[in-house]
Amino acid sequence: MEERLQKILAQAGLCSRREAEKWILDGRVTVNGRPASLGDRADLRRDQIQVDGRPLGASEEKKYLMLYKPRGYVTTMKDERGRKTVVDLVRGCGARVVPVGRLDYNSEGLLLLTNDGELVNALTHPRHNVDKHYEVRVRGRLDNIPRLSEPMRIDGYAIRPAEVVILEKDEQSAKLRLTIHEGRNRQIRKMCDQCGLEVRRLKRVAVGELPLDPKLKSGAWRELTDKELAYLQEIAANLQD
Repeated sequence: MEERLQKILAQAGLCSRREAEKWILDGRVTVNGRPASLGDRADLRRDQIQVDGRPLGASEEKKYLMLYKPRGYVTTMKDERGRKTVVDLVRGCGARVVPVGRLDYNSEGLLLLTNDGELVNALTHPRHNVDKHYEVRVRGRLDNIPRLSEPMRIDGYAIRPAEVVILEKDEQSAKLRLTIHEGRNRQIRKMCDQCGLEVRRLKRVAVGELPLDPKLKSGAWRELTDKELAYLQEIAANLQD
């Protein structure tokens, strides 16, 4: 059965549909030897689809992983600067998985990875706001901490006020629990910068009600449990309604 190329790529676990559209526009996708165009349709059983010159096979078994991302890794499939990527940490999982969202190079904590492109798209689409919870160690203008829960603009966009709880505080630094609702690029660091606060450590501890497994050590991963997966799929279904 013919389907849109971006859906085929997403179902194969290579990327989200939105990312697949970018790949097509960038000329990275061919069908039967010819560069693909947006709107093209194909049948995986009949047509030869290639991405970056590599044939696309049948859909892989779906994998859903929880990774404790360490600092010093980027959340991309490949880094043009040669830095280590989170994909390097999960190569033994048996599938080509992609990160769900991102954590910047110097941040750590909960990162989900999967080859289920539909789930990636549902959880990361800009119009879908899934709460993300962080523990953040800051120093600097500690009297400005309450400003973090006020309306702000990041990169020209108005963001919803964060929820802020002070876990620890002394004269030099404070440990906060921050909940944000969007997840724009380096959002927490930019928020803190606007308030005169320097981020010393940033760790994602939960996505929605899914917490980072306390048994996972930095750099380790495991597959999601059936209950955890069902929770994410329920979120995704509600977001798409």
